[in-house]
Amino acid sequence: MSAYVIEWLDLIVRWLHFTAGVAWIGTSFYFVWLDDNLMRPRHETDTAGGVLGELWSVHGGGFYHNQKYLTGPTSEPLPENLHWFKWEAYTTWISGVAMLALVYWVGASTFLIDPSVMALQPWQAILISFGSLVFGWLVYDTLCHVLEKKPLLLGAAVFVFLAFCAWGLSHVFSAQAAYLHVGAIIGTIMVANVAHVIIPGQRKMLAQIRAGEPVDPVPGLRGKMRSVHNTYLTLPVLFTMISGHYPMAYQSRYGWIVLVALGIAGVLVRYFFILSHERYGKRLVWVLPLAAFALIAAAALLIVPRPTASASPVAFAQVAPVFAQRCAVCHSAHPTESGFASAPDGVLLDTPAHIHANAQRVQEQAVATHAMPLGNVTGMTQQERNEIGAWIAQGAKI
Repeated sequence: MSAYVIEWLDLIVRWLHFTAGVAWIGTSFYFVWLDDNLMRPRHETDTAGGVLGELWSVHGGGFYHNQKYLTGPTSEPLPENLHWFKWEAYTTWISGVAMLALVYWVGASTFLIDPSVMALQPWQAILISFGSLVFGWLVYDTLCHVLEKKPLLLGAAVFVFLAFCAWGLSHVFSAQAAYLHVGAIIGTIMVANVAHVIIPGQRKMLAQIRAGEPVDPVPGLRGKMRSVHNTYLTLPVLFTMISGHYPMAYQSRYGWIVLVALGIAGVLVRYFFILSHERYGKRLVWVLPLAAFALIAAAALLIVPRPTASASPVAFAQVAPVFAQRCAVCHSAHPTESGFASAPDGVLLDTPAHIHANAQRVQEQAVATHAMPLGNVTGMTQQERNEIGAWIAQGAKI
């Protein structure tokens, strides 16, 4: 399959993934907000009929009246026409795995493997990639069953496990792939919660309601717990989705710690918004400052001293062959490196003028962070990076 076709498939599937993710996250955020803002039913007949809480709202030129039943209405049959919020989640995960396959499995040698981290064959890397998703769900689900009645301990255990995944994957894959796979593990956990816990629990309760049997609320409560987990995991997984644009984060030697710190910040920000949505206006003043501290700590870990100009001048003629051999094979109008139909991010490094125009990007991604070349597929040496850095520090003259 040609690189051009793969790029178009990547574009289409990425667009689908983004759209489905917006729909899934939007419904998740809405229902968490709705649960936190339900009021006690105003009418005793509603309470007697099984209404747990209600909310009046206005949107789009109309007025809405939401009522929540924990185990269905007691005074009338449950309507046949029920909307199940599941395909938003399923589509997000299916399209996400399709992207994983198109980018990281098809291009395993470039995007997934970094020989300086671990020398892997493409089939080995792909197997570990898929296995990490299965492993992540099995461990998380086991923790949930073992610590179901200890929610705080469960939350701490899940955090430690995901931090372990960030650390472990950073010693297996390229830095960018490690970040992406932590996000993929979290996304798999979230969708598996929907498919294997939330929806089956609701189906079981529905069957009992339809049969006129006493309804066991436990499956619903278990599903609620998993739904809460999902909403806290949302912001961390969103960060991993955009992290590819910020090599300063994942290419640092503290990359996995930075990911953990930013994940903590995301959880805390989500927690604050949940609290601020509660009908009593409950807020904890320490939440946002603690999230800010996590962000500041991550930023502090990423500070990279700018190189000083070398005492001996470095001419463009000295670094031009490095750009030609290590960079231009991908970053040119017609890339010669397999898997690329166009220059990544539109950055061209195939002429002196293009190199000069993109010198600062080269400094950030090839010299300071080693994010480029991807997986160091062209074998740029540290000496070559130092020479380019010195040339840029001296003014990037051509």
